[in-house]
Amino acid sequence: MLIVFPRLPLHFIAPGASSNSGDLSPHPLTAFWNLRLVDGALWNRLQHLQDRQHNPILNGNSTGGRTLATGHTYMHGTDASPPCGPDHLWASQVPDFNTMPEQMQDFILSMHCRHYMLLMDQPDLCIGQDTESKAPMLLMAVKSQVGHFENRQAIRETWGRSGWVKEETGGKRWQVRTVFLLGRQDTTTGPHPDLGALLQLESNRHRDILQWDFRDTFFNLTLKDVLFWDWISMHCSHAHYIFKGDDDVFVRTGALLDYLNEHQASSQGANDRAKRREEFLAGDVIANALPSRQPTTKYYIPESFYKGLYPTYAGGGGVVYSGALAMQLQEISQWVSLFPIDDVYLGMCLYRLGVSPVHHLGFLTFDLPQADREKPCAYHRVLLVHKRDPKEMLTLWRQLRPPLPEC
Repeated sequence: MLIVFPRLPLHFIAPGASSNSGDLSPHPLTAFWNLRLVDGALWNRLQHLQDRQHNPILNGNSTGGRTLATGHTYMHGTDASPPCGPDHLWASQVPDFNTMPEQMQDFILSMHCRHYMLLMDQPDLCIGQDTESKAPMLLMAVKSQVGHFENRQAIRETWGRSGWVKEETGGKRWQVRTVFLLGRQDTTTGPHPDLGALLQLESNRHRDILQWDFRDTFFNLTLKDVLFWDWISMHCSHAHYIFKGDDDVFVRTGALLDYLNEHQASSQGANDRAKRREEFLAGDVIANALPSRQPTTKYYIPESFYKGLYPTYAGGGGVVYSGALAMQLQEISQWVSLFPIDDVYLGMCLYRLGVSPVHHLGFLTFDLPQADREKPCAYHRVLLVHKRDPKEMLTLWRQLRPPLPEC
């Protein structure tokens, strides 16, 4: 089972036995830090080392790698990390490695890598907006793949349009910026045409593509989060809110801006409300989920890699969170071992920050009922729906432009 360490209150008093003489302070009856490793699950063992290393009581400000029982060193992702590439010594850490699906094997061999070169950068995306008053209200970070040209263009023409975007009901206009997050074209699953030149033309024209030098596979989606948090901390750290989603969702951007403006207004003033704004993340929240143990499924996670329940997380297609939280995620992610499912990894980071995601009924990551999908009125309370192809995005955008039909 995964060992978890809850956040202590600011003024924590450990339970213990008080001295009758008054000369001795109360002291704990048992150790309050469990040093036992979780046997048999690689991720749990690695994360235990990370948590122990990041515990200032046990280790002060020490840095560097920690050694597993086998003598294998695990680096937590500093500049001292070795060059990124498959390390076959990791195969010896899981007894059933040779029977795992290929995507799981690939992840394990490269799970120590979290620094990749940017092949396409947009350092000027938020230029001139580097103060809180001028910063984008919403930065939309869309996970895409090299070949998804039609998806990206449909998003640019509809819900991901950059510029001044009007709320649906409030009437205000807010600055919105969109950027697409890509890895390197995966050519291991068969013959593929080289689309690099077309992607470069697209990037030159729209200047909204971030591409890193790692294989763009399902189990590498977590890297897009980690690398994007690094990028935004350098180039767009004042953005008020971040939307992170897939390129096959449809978002009612005006309605989302209504919601965010309302949340921002309600978070002004008192310290507790300001803290809620800083620690805000909303989406389709899933709690008490178990890893899939079916080797034939896309989400298969072997027990030799991870044991225990998943933390509470917002899943499937899209979430929105505050820019302040993005900065916290960038920092804490350096101490959370990479996990092959990006939504779950975000939940792991939130857990260690002590942040609880907000469930919003408007995030329909499992879609509307089949009978309602062609009815514009069914979308009146929707902020996000999953999945929609480019043609469906364009159709919905036309149907749902204000003023909305009477329902």
